[in-house]
This record gives sequence, C-alpha cells and structure tokens, in this order.
Amino acid sequence: MNNFDFYNPTRIAFGEGKIAALDTLVPANANVLILFGGESARRTGTLTEVEAALGDRRVQLFGGIEPNPSFETLMEAVSVVQRDGIDYLLAVGGGSVIDGTKFVAAASLFEGDAWNILLKGGSNIHRALPFGSVLTLPATGSEMNKGAVVTRKSLHAKLPFHSEHVFPQFSVLDPTKSYTLPPRQVANGVVDAFVHIVEQYLTYPADAPVQDRFAEGLLETLIEIGPQALTEPEHYQVRANLMWVATLALNGLIGSGVPQDWATHMLGHELTALHGLDHAQTLAIVLPTMLAERKEAKRDKLVQYAQRVWAISEGSDEQKADLAIAKTRDFFERLGVKTRLADYQLAAEHIEPLIDSLEAHGMTALGEHNDVTPEVCRRVLHASL
Repeated sequence: MNNFDFYNPTRIAFGEGKIAALDTLVPANANVLILFGGESARRTGTLTEVEAALGDRRVQLFGGIEPNPSFETLMEAVSVVQRDGIDYLLAVGGGSVIDGTKFVAAASLFEGDAWNILLKGGSNIHRALPFGSVLTLPATGSEMNKGAVVTRKSLHAKLPFHSEHVFPQFSVLDPTKSYTLPPRQVANGVVDAFVHIVEQYLTYPADAPVQDRFAEGLLETLIEIGPQALTEPEHYQVRANLMWVATLALNGLIGSGVPQDWATHMLGHELTALHGLDHAQTLAIVLPTMLAERKEAKRDKLVQYAQRVWAISEGSDEQKADLAIAKTRDFFERLGVKTRLADYQLAAEHIEPLIDSLEAHGMTALGEHNDVTPEVCRRVLHASL
C-alpha cells in the first residue's frame, strides 16, 4: 500500500426527514444563496422544504445550473454573491449542482480571472465560501469530496478541479428525494458510481486488501440494487443503499493508498464537451473498450475483478478478463445505458476532433502508468463505434 493522507471533513445527515436538520447545520445569521438546477426541485416540494427549514435566515434562489454546469452560468451566480453580500451557499440537487456550487464558492473569493481555477486544476484556490448540500440524485459523490468538473461552453472545454477548500461542510442525504427521478437519471447514477469505483480499483495490485474488498463490495452492491432502483423506484432501502454507495464511491476512502486510473473519465469529458452526451453515457461507451485495450497492463486486477465481483471461476486468465469486460458492458446495457458511439449517432469522422481536444487540454499521458496516449484513446474510440 502506498503512503497517503486522508482528510474528509464533510458531515453527513442521512435519512428521511433530515432536511429539517438544516436549521442547526446552517449558521443562524447566514445570508444564504440556494443554488439548484431545473424546476424539478421546486415541483417536487424539495425547495419549499429547504426554505422552511432555513427559517428566518436571509435566503435567495439561483436556478438554472445545467446537468454539466457551465462556467458561463456559474459566473452569473458569482455576480449575485458579490453584489448581494452572500456569505453561505447551499446546493440543492445532484452532482452537477454541487460541482457548480463548489466553483461558485471558490470563484466568489478568487482574485483575477476565475477561468484560471480550471486551467490550474484548483491548485490556486486559497479560500472559498462555506457551503452545504442537499442531495437529490445519487451519482457523483460530489456531496462528500473536494472535486468538481465545469464546462466552458464557448470553448467546448470540460475541466476538473480539486481543492480542500471546497469540501462541503455538510450534506443532507434523504433517499426519498430520489423517488421522482426519471429512470434515465437513476441509471446514469448507477453507471457513474460504478465507474468511479472501477477507476480506483481496476489498476494493478498494490497490496491493499482493505481498499480492494471495500471496492468489490460496493461494486457487488451496485450490481444487485441497480436494476431494483429502476423497477422499484420507491423502495426506500434500495434508494438508501444506492445513495450511500454513490457517496462512498468517491469520498476518497477507497482510493487512499492505491493507484488510480481516470483515463475513462478524461476521454468521456471530451465526448460531453463536444457532443453533449450525459456524463454516464460517455463512461458506458469508453470503459469496456478502455479495459479491453489495456487488458495486459490490468490483467491481474481484471482477473481478480472477474473472480470476486462477477464470480467467474472457469477458463484461462484471458477468458476471465474478457468475460468480466463483457459482463460490465452487459450490466450497463441492462440499465438502459447504451455502450456504443453509434447508439448516439457518432461515427468515425467524430473521432479526430475528440483526439485534438484531448491534446489541446494536455490529456496526453493518462492512466495509472501515464501511458494512455492520444493514440491509445484513438484506438479505444474506434473500438467503441
């Protein structure tokens, strides 16, 4: 196991009715800006419940944060913060709203052009406004980590950043708030959480059985409850476990002390930036072929994954690895998330612009060995047609 530092200060308030805890979680004298996405937060009554829990605090609303939060929209929120003396932010929504709120928290106090936050990956963030979140869509794990991804539509760029200054102070996780989600969003959430785990687990052995077993248990849980979340949308225990798995998938715990990959995510970001695909759709397209392309380097962990997660006990190591990759693709397909570029009307002529964009963003040495080059990504995309 590698040396590591693990730090996570986010308080989790989990369970039905926990939105009422906002009264004790948000400072009594706070001037609050609630950030949210579309009208579903209002239509389902979640916004009304949040506002009621905040009581007599000064509260303003900022809606319209996109599924892939845009720099342009978020800078409008920064203007509101600076104009009205906002001193506390509250994200109400899924990972995109929480990611966007992290950016607003940092950009509101940033000196200079806030685009540099993304160009520097967050290394230049020295302070941020305090904020919390009310999670309505289990998927990204943003409710309990220090990372975010923001898209600048005018530049077709989707870039990540990280900073310990943008951990949420708290996150409220009420599984009942996910009952009304459309099936597509639920399926996307399962895929997103699954690939987050795989990116930290499916690399090479690092003598870290604690992290391996934890990751494998989370993957097995998603395989078990993912389809149930679609067929039984108001099954509390299923939604509770899905919400908690998605949080644990990316709160830093299973990735501590082990090598991490993230090549699938970086290539997926380019698909979203250039073609507007859902984040999880890009992961479902890229992951199976990325694993097949890099099968030799990942052989030991692929076999472990096959045996422990998919209970594959027969055949050669090569056959086990191949079958595990096939079962992964099949799992995404059974959730209704398609796994081929052609499923999204993308063809061979779309590949070179994606590679050009990767190179423009400096994504030329990806993966746990820094050996995922643009040429490797080109082969992955061609195999994904």
